[in-house]
Amino acid sequence: MDISDLQARQRFLVRQKLTLMGNRYVVTVAEPDGSEGEVVAFAEQKRLAFRERVTFYTDDSKRQVLFAFKARQVLDVGATYDVTDASENVIGLFRKNFAASLLRSTWHLQQPGAVESAGKERNMFVAVLRRVWNVIPFTDWLPFAWPYHFDFTAGDREVMSVNKRFGLRDSYVLDILSPDVDRRLAMAQAVGLDALQSR
Repeated sequence: MDISDLQARQRFLVRQKLTLMGNRYVVTVAEPDGSEGEVVAFAEQKRLAFRERVTFYTDDSKRQVLFAFKARQVLDVGATYDVTDASENVIGLFRKNFAASLLRSTWHLQQPGAVESAGKERNMFVAVLRRVWNVIPFTDWLPFAWPYHFDFTAGDREVMSVNKRFGLRDSYVLDILSPDVDRRLAMAQAVGLDALQSR
């Protein structure tokens, strides 16, 4: 799927695949019935990297890079992640607001020529429950199954949302409500919400 076709889509599904070598993510177009359609990106996060980097490919053959995101800093709880296209031109960035995220995870999404949007967890109770879950002994190998949601807004305008589906496998619905948002940037942020949430 070329960039113009990708930009015309409004709903995507993001599914995590756990492997021994690191986290992998498959991004597909969402069909009208909610099922997975065409694969538009395959992402891979390497484990134990000094500087976090996730590369998105056109498919699981990993022959063609679609885009990537990379942390500017080596270790930083409020790190900024630059999103670049296949030629390594910056198409936007996202960063975690560490202070605001102590109780309710909050991210900022920036795209050149567009108003910055902020995304935070929709439900405070679920946000606190996730934090409690993370400190209970022996739960680090058991995923948090309850759904949680992030809403991104620019002022009063809704930009996009990321909704985790109920289940033991991490699976998300990405809805892009603004036609101006670069779909690659939105997909990077959606994967980042899963891959970087504990940082």
